[in-house]
Amino acid sequence: MVEEQSTGWTGGRDAFGDFAPGMVHYTDKVLFDEVWERDGLSKRDRSLATVAALTALGKTDQLRFHLAFARQNGVTDDELKETLLHLAFYAGWPNGMAATTVLKGVIENED
Repeated sequence: MVEEQSTGWTGGRDAFGDFAPGMVHYTDKVLFDEVWERDGLSKRDRSLATVAALTALGKTDQLRFHLAFARQNGVTDDELKETLLHLAFYAGWPNGMAATTVLKGVIENED
């Protein structure tokens, strides 16, 4: 039996409360308590992979959180800008532009 460790992550609960208990469970307990805590990749690398996927898919609502989270996980603003420029050529220019707009908002809102 696997013992459940908790990182204290409550993003799912904060977003959905009692409205969608399954989404809360899988977000908080599985995704953030288990997947993000695995030893195979650093949180920094997981952040870059997540930013790449969300940019390629054009998922700017989720990207807003994950760009800020990437910064918390040690990815610099310049590295994020360069990552988004690189992705624009592989994920489509409109997706790269949209992601860069989101990053600009994340940075400006912190300052």
